[in-house]
Order: sequence, then structure tokens, then C-alpha cells
Amino acid sequence: MTHATDYLEAANAVVPRITPEQGIEIHKAGGAVFVDVRDSGDIAKTGTIAGALRIPRGFIEFAADDAHPLHNAAMDKDKDVVLVCAAGGMAALTGKTLNEMGYGKVHNVGGIGDWINAGGETES
Repeated sequence: MTHATDYLEAANAVVPRITPEQGIEIHKAGGAVFVDVRDSGDIAKTGTIAGALRIPRGFIEFAADDAHPLHNAAMDKDKDVVLVCAAGGMAALTGKTLNEMGYGKVHNVGGIGDWINAGGETES
């Protein structure tokens, strides 16, 4: 039987976790795609990373698939993708999914609270 911790461990093994400070540097450099995978209600409470796409975890497969009618054109397999969620778990799981879909440069920056505490740029 597989448990949630097994899925999380497998995701963390293939999706590099970066510090908020590293994420802030990537953000400042430009060119990367930042994606907040939380629900819109959670984003409304805290805000998100400035310029981040807002694609809930349950919708990522559709938005990331360039052959699907619901594909989000900003999701580019050739760009660095940096994921954020509430604490890092959903970002890791999402990153593993994106890796399996052909996204080769995916990073998990962890939770939005850590981003805010590190002084990362945000928006409502």
C-alpha cells in the first residue's frame, strides 16, 4: 500500500527544493515561470508571488499539456518553472507531475509564508 508520505518522498527526490532567497534571485533575473498551485481562496488570503500564474494543483495537467485545449501558453517546457504552495508539499507533487510531462527545469520554492518572510515580491 502506498501512503501520502511515499508520494511526497518520491516527488522530493526529483524536484529540487530551493530556498526562498534563491527563488527571489531567479525572480529578479526574469525569464522563469512562477506558479502558485494553491486554491484561489488561499491565494486571496495571503497574496502570491508577483507575476505568478495561478494554476491549482488539480488543474495543472490540463494547463501544462500543450496538446490540450485548456493549455496555458505561459507554461513553457523550455523555461525554468518555480512552484510555490502553502508549505512545499503540493509544489513538490506538482513538480513531479510536470517532470513526467516533459518539463525539465522545475524547482520547489516551498511555502508562500517563507517567500514573504524572505522579502520576496508579492501581489494580491
